[in-house]
Amino acid sequence: MTLSARLRHFRIGLMGLMLALPVTSGTLAEGPNPEAHNTRLVGFHSLRGKSAYQPIIKKQNGKYIVYVGHHGGAGTSILDATNPAKPVYLKHLPVSTGSSQMVQACRGDELPNADKSKTYLLRTKGNSGHEIWDTTNPAKPVFVSTVIDGLSHTHKNWWECDTGIAYLVSDLEPDGWSTDRGLQVFDLSNPTKPKFIRNFGMAGSQPGGKETSASPRIHEVTSDGKRIYVAYGTGSDGAVQILGREKLLNFSADPKSPTARDLLVPQISRLNMPSFWGGHTAWPILGLRVPGYDFYDEGNPRDFLVLVSETFSNGCKEDMHHMAWFLDITEAAKPFPVSNFHVKESTGKFCRRGGRFGMHSVQWSYDQPFYRKIVAFPYFNAGMRAVDVRDPFRPKEVAYYIPATNENTQRRCDTRNGCQRVIQTNNVEVDDRGLIYLADRAGTGLHIVELTGAAKAILYGK
Repeated sequence: MTLSARLRHFRIGLMGLMLALPVTSGTLAEGPNPEAHNTRLVGFHSLRGKSAYQPIIKKQNGKYIVYVGHHGGAGTSILDATNPAKPVYLKHLPVSTGSSQMVQACRGDELPNADKSKTYLLRTKGNSGHEIWDTTNPAKPVFVSTVIDGLSHTHKNWWECDTGIAYLVSDLEPDGWSTDRGLQVFDLSNPTKPKFIRNFGMAGSQPGGKETSASPRIHEVTSDGKRIYVAYGTGSDGAVQILGREKLLNFSADPKSPTARDLLVPQISRLNMPSFWGGHTAWPILGLRVPGYDFYDEGNPRDFLVLVSETFSNGCKEDMHHMAWFLDITEAAKPFPVSNFHVKESTGKFCRRGGRFGMHSVQWSYDQPFYRKIVAFPYFNAGMRAVDVRDPFRPKEVAYYIPATNENTQRRCDTRNGCQRVIQTNNVEVDDRGLIYLADRAGTGLHIVELTGAAKAILYGK
């Protein structure tokens, strides 16, 4: 890692200490009104004032179950949002160590070798490992298995329900690597019997390797069933890598200690980012027919990759504004940026509001009615931003929702603004009912919103 990157990570760590003054309870009523355009609040839950990281929605036995990963050792919240206007808190599932930010879920009838009557939750066990729970009855989870333990770092995992393959961001230093956030691939098609497949990371971070110019720390991995998309660096010295899935899985070399040449076998392409931007999330939009491009022999359909860099600093004290890019990956070996999406600070004087202002991530769901039409982005103090992606060469914001603060909202402190209660929309997810779920990092709660007006018309083709 370069010296400039080390200084950034040090500064990020300091900012992480300047956080919360928690309040124990509250309602939606306190604070200014929400700021909304082409959106409407459908439902809300306080999540008991816990700092929320990752929400996912899983359909189980005709119900919409929401799993929310938390910061600060707060475990996992499980809610029933079948009636989104009145989400019901079913269970707080504590974690034995650290926090449990990352959650994924698969039903047994999706997994190849699982009990078809069950539903399973995969989550991080703080920074020490990954574990699986039986959440068939989401109000009464039952522990199933530990996938791996004894680590020093974990982060965002991805679980292919149709194959059972899981891509777990994990500490590889115990296996001799130079990165504490590499990739461990497991077969979790039978959640009761996890099977290790291989370690993976950036060439140069393997045992005996030489450090690379880009950050070798993987933040997140996504899959489309044929290709794997790996984002490195989070908010600085970033890179994105596109891998061939079959070559990644069908690996004949040492699964724990590959050579640099071994690590390049599945690589289709790699794009390095400037030092002031990083790779938080890389998420594909495939098979899109771009309006007007049917006239060209190679115009349609096209594949794109959304690449996001995460902002860290409160009060906008940072090297650069962090945003999302759209890469044309129709030729996957030659990814090329064609546009970006970002919110102008002047539209809400966001640097004066306190907290972070900038991009964090992107929705994960491929479900309709959203996929290939509208993508939801979390933008910290600028809330949720809904972007029309039918033409990724010209992405256009069509809706936003910035929740109201309440007495649970934690303060964020910086030298520019002092300490203020401010919304910090951290991650968002969508469901097949056209709803968007906003998880707030500052403890405000979980907001469920729907699109209205012209934005809703895009979803349903009207």
